[in-house]
Amino acid sequence: MKRRTLLASAAAALALTTGAALADGHEKTKVGFVYVGPIGDGGWTYEHDKGRLAVEAEYGDKVETIYQESVPEGADAERVITQMALSGADIIFTTSFGYMDPTINVAKNFPDVKFEHATGYKRADNVSTYSARFYEGRAIQGHIAGKMTKSNKIGYIASFPIPEVIRGINSAYLHAKKVNPDVEFNIVWVYTWFDPAKEADAANALIEQGADVILQHTDSTAPQAAAQKADGVITFGQASDMSEYAPMPRVSSIIDDWAPYYIARVGAVMDGTWESKDTWDGIGAGMVAIGEISDAVPADVKEEALAMKAALADGSYHAFTGPINKQDGTPWLAEGETAADFGDDGLAGMNFYVEGITAEIPN
Repeated sequence: MKRRTLLASAAAALALTTGAALADGHEKTKVGFVYVGPIGDGGWTYEHDKGRLAVEAEYGDKVETIYQESVPEGADAERVITQMALSGADIIFTTSFGYMDPTINVAKNFPDVKFEHATGYKRADNVSTYSARFYEGRAIQGHIAGKMTKSNKIGYIASFPIPEVIRGINSAYLHAKKVNPDVEFNIVWVYTWFDPAKEADAANALIEQGADVILQHTDSTAPQAAAQKADGVITFGQASDMSEYAPMPRVSSIIDDWAPYYIARVGAVMDGTWESKDTWDGIGAGMVAIGEISDAVPADVKEEALAMKAALADGSYHAFTGPINKQDGTPWLAEGETAADFGDDGLAGMNFYVEGITAEIPN
């Protein structure tokens, strides 16, 4: 295929913002985003796209942003990232774990383009990685869940068995168990980030098993809608506030705020200071926010949750503080030790459940 034909195909495949190609006599900085779900998912992709819009608002006609939504993880992703690079993108954000290898592969062919991969761990001279410490928010959700469950059964809708998701399950379980020793976790793996039908089915199955609290690490609001039809079931928003379901069943949320990071990284490309690095921020840095805790949560539980949020933010408390054993009973963290005492490698590669979770991690 001739290069100009490929470029034409790429242009047709991308959603482009309007505006002229030049600003103040200089070429615009072209910024690409690759999304695993639709921008209207109400969760993960919605928040990333808010970050894209924040870049436009910050830099105005100095930038041009492009995006493609609902890109499967795999060969399609590599094709889309390549098309973005060929279309003249100066920096490309690939916003799902499964884009890791495609991002690395394309980056080798475009050494002058900057790439940023969300939630992965492979870097190169022109590839940075970034993620948020979602497990901090899971600790707060677990605390509220353990206090509010009446059936002592908490359901967890999990996407893929990768460290990011396993960390969240462990953090939520530890904090629920700490305030309610009788709590049990039922985990359903749906093997998708965004599939409202599958997510709703998982929520309904967990509710039928007796769960009166549903947590999710998937991107749609379908679990919220399913729980809304049940009696006395509470949920937590994932990645975005999902406040349309508040005050019940959604009693609080983890909110991902990518805007400051995207603004800073695009700015670094514009002023020539961009360099490859890894960023992993949490509540303290503002990359993870906790949505408003609704009035459905008892006042004392809300106060405890906010105190935990403050302690996580200022570093006086770590979500993984010993004593903690692995699922098989072997020690992981001794009394008073935290995961931070050993650097982030252990958390980054977490591939085990903590003691008390009876499920098995799928291969």
